[in-house]
Amino acid sequence: MPDHKQGQKQKQKQKQKPEQEHEQGQRRAQRSGWAAQTGVFLAVALVAAGLCGALQPATGIPPEVLQLTQFGPVLAVAAVALLWPGRIRDRLVGTLPARSNGPADHEARLPSGNRAALLLTAALITALSAGGALLTSGSLPVTSPRALAHPLTLLVTAQLVGACAEEIGWRCYLQPLLRTRFGPVTASVLVGTAWGLWHVPALTQGPAYAAGFLTATVAMSVILGLALERVRSNRLLLAGGFHTLVNLGMLFVTDETSPATAPMAVFGAACLVAALPWITSARRAAATPDRITAATANGTR
Repeated sequence: MPDHKQGQKQKQKQKQKPEQEHEQGQRRAQRSGWAAQTGVFLAVALVAAGLCGALQPATGIPPEVLQLTQFGPVLAVAAVALLWPGRIRDRLVGTLPARSNGPADHEARLPSGNRAALLLTAALITALSAGGALLTSGSLPVTSPRALAHPLTLLVTAQLVGACAEEIGWRCYLQPLLRTRFGPVTASVLVGTAWGLWHVPALTQGPAYAAGFLTATVAMSVILGLALERVRSNRLLLAGGFHTLVNLGMLFVTDETSPATAPMAVFGAACLVAALPWITSARRAAATPDRITAATANGTR
């Protein structure tokens, strides 16, 4: 009997060994998968943005209304979907509005107070930038909607479309992807850095200008990353709305669109200050797993 039992144990170990090796293989595939997907996304986003920018003059679309380079990230998402069709759905969980499945689905939605706080943060960035401009230059550049060459409705709509074309890549795809490997702040900083470096023309304005711009993109990415943590509904419109409000603030109230270094430095500082309350709030919040991370981290990726 002891020999028989020992033989059974050996057979069980032999059966378990392939299963363990399979699980280890899955974990290795998961570790390498996120890096490959990130690399493809970033490469396609950069190349596609350059091609779209080169095609813009032929389309006749005024750049002040809509910059076609903004469609680089959404084209990158499409490329990743073609290469990894079985994984793209999990990555884009919560991009669009979702139907409520009852009380259990409530925690997956951004509370109304947080929605308002996110949009008010965009207004705060504009206000801080305007105040900084008054302190540093003694004047506040304000653009009247009547001075624009295009209708305000068209401009706002185009800004929202362009912002959503970016945010479906940065906040709806790349942020959840990196959250499977990193914490919310680290993932947000990485996304913000990639987002800033993707704006190649802004980096050619000089080191100080580039530093202010990268500070702004990283800080805004942290705001969005923390605000959308655990959110599985309407992420695209929330991120796109914040992005649009910041862009409109830059257009109408401040002067961050100019190549001058000082306004961009002020804008970067304003974004950093606006991000501090979100970071403080995140540190005080209970450490609970991100629902999107839990949904995408299980199984082979």
